[in-house]
Amino acid sequence: MKVILIGATGILGKNILAALKQYAHLEVVTVARKGGADLTADISSLSAIKEMYAAVGKFDAVICAAGDAYIGPFDTMTEENMYTGIKGKMMGQINLVMAGKDLISDKGSFTLTSGFISDDPVKGTINYAMVNGAIDNFVQAATIELERGIRINAVSPGWVVENYDGKMDTPPIGQYPVPIDKVVHAYYKSAFGYLTGQVFRVWEPSTQYVRK
Repeated sequence: MKVILIGATGILGKNILAALKQYAHLEVVTVARKGGADLTADISSLSAIKEMYAAVGKFDAVICAAGDAYIGPFDTMTEENMYTGIKGKMMGQINLVMAGKDLISDKGSFTLTSGFISDDPVKGTINYAMVNGAIDNFVQAATIELERGIRINAVSPGWVVENYDGKMDTPPIGQYPVPIDKVVHAYYKSAFGYLTGQVFRVWEPSTQYVRK
């Protein structure tokens, strides 16, 4: 079974890859934007996505743990800033599905990444909130029309423990850091389970980390 893992060199990607390597029947093709993987591709470019699929050949699952968006105050945000997330995280992942749906094997799966910010917004993350919400809604709508038993889900991770350095002001307000293995399990369940059209939310609010 061939799996394409996009964003393989990031925190999420590295941990997902480590988990997938435990299964001998899985052939994982790693993809990153700046090298360090089997293939290099920037998902904000549709042509790069098509070239990636051409290089991979037949495949059975796509897991995307990549996608950029803009972080900054609303007062100074520009239209160009908005398009950072629209093109980089939202359309990048949507194009993975649009360009790959006719290439993936029967009963294959797409797993996209959104994030808790669409449900629990944080100051300065409007761009992330809007594109995360769009990804969740895209997954829920696309599952109705995908054919050949193809499944699609999204994983909405919280603030992972590996991003937390122990400072009170590090996690977003009210967010409890989530163990990375719990997040990785959601990706595995999405890619190789039976559910489709789901958003696997792996985060939990907490009053333990509240800024004054």
